[in-house]
Amino acid sequence: MFDNLSSKLERAFKVLKGQGKISEINVAETIKEIRRALLDADVNFKIAKDFTNRVKDKAIGRDVLNSINPGQLMTKIVKDELTDLMGKKTVGLNLTNKPSIILMSGLQGSGKTTLTGKLAHFLKNKKNKKPYLVACDIHRPAAVDQLEVLSNDLDVPLYSKRDERNPVKIALEGIKQAKKENCDVILIDTAGRLAIDNEMMEEISNLHSKVKPNETLFVVDSMTGQDAVNTAKAFNDILNFDGVVLTKLDGDSRGGAALSIRTVVDKPIKFIGTGEKMDALDIFHPDRMADRILGMGDVVSLVERAQQQFDDDQARRISKKIAKNQFGFDDFLTQIEQIKKMGNIKDLMGMIPGVSSKIKDIDVDNDSFKHIEAMIKSMTFEERKNPNLMNQSRKTRIALGSGQDISDVNKMIKQFTQMSKMMKMMQGGKGKNMMNMMQNFGK
Repeated sequence: MFDNLSSKLERAFKVLKGQGKISEINVAETIKEIRRALLDADVNFKIAKDFTNRVKDKAIGRDVLNSINPGQLMTKIVKDELTDLMGKKTVGLNLTNKPSIILMSGLQGSGKTTLTGKLAHFLKNKKNKKPYLVACDIHRPAAVDQLEVLSNDLDVPLYSKRDERNPVKIALEGIKQAKKENCDVILIDTAGRLAIDNEMMEEISNLHSKVKPNETLFVVDSMTGQDAVNTAKAFNDILNFDGVVLTKLDGDSRGGAALSIRTVVDKPIKFIGTGEKMDALDIFHPDRMADRILGMGDVVSLVERAQQQFDDDQARRISKKIAKNQFGFDDFLTQIEQIKKMGNIKDLMGMIPGVSSKIKDIDVDNDSFKHIEAMIKSMTFEERKNPNLMNQSRKTRIALGSGQDISDVNKMIKQFTQMSKMMKMMQGGKGKNMMNMMQNFGK
């Protein structure tokens, strides 16, 4: 999402010249470039102007230490200001009541129904809660069908009443049923429209006042840019919601909503949606997002995703094989499957410091592993078990069997070797070397 903004900010810092102190003269062009970058990212003009004024005030007159250059100091100042702009700290859900009621709000097409499923998945699998879904969108015909599919896939109970046209009645009956089933979090999906209208706002306002939710979330499509901020203000004036969820951050959006919305409505961004899958929902961390915008990566989130997906018993078995030099192609395939579960590959690579700017123009498809899987499945059992058996004739046979070129087989073997080395470094605790290997992986 922030690729364009990141590259423009990187260029802005390179403009900064001078030694010893950052003065008004040598900072002027940089500030102008930063403001232009924010405006290009669809950030509100007043917010962009106030932001760059604060950066300028903090930067001018600052001594530059011998160990860093003016551009690095400016990067630090901008990072702190970006973190403040997006809310300073991480804010979680209010789940103190039992049951806790969470009400979704937003326009049609913002992703409310999908988010309802994602939150149910998050609460069930990461918070050990027992969620319950209530379908209160009486206007979009497919909304109840969509929630029913999600309910079955997630094995989470759902209350719906297709012949009822009063969403308040559906919500209250659903809450009553959820209490009977001893569920501790109730997620209420609501109706939206393509644009704000009086009927919709009156309906959700009435629902909000009767249900009295513990948490009201405003769900917004981040790809709508500055319109998202205007819509957020309109909903907040009516509902005084508790937090924002930005969806579709994996799309080709410019990022202005993420940078502007906190200032306009003074409400925290709580979650970000990064894909269609049910696990493609991340807690929003302002400091980590600031790091990613500035090309510093997000190693903490990368490690957290890995911990969620990698099986401890499997990790121990792999560890023993590595220690005995028995790491084979089947193990390589298993690791690839685990990586794929972690999310979008380009998004994961962007979490590695220094990598995001290098891959911004590269199309990294999640299906790019398919040819590796085909090559490994074209091997014999012995070849998978013992990579040292590989010779030219075996490689030629594997290439023919998988429909790939011999160069592809050589590249795959190189990647296998790199991953083997990386795993050994992980065991030895050589973090810096491991990061270097991850940056070079697949080249």
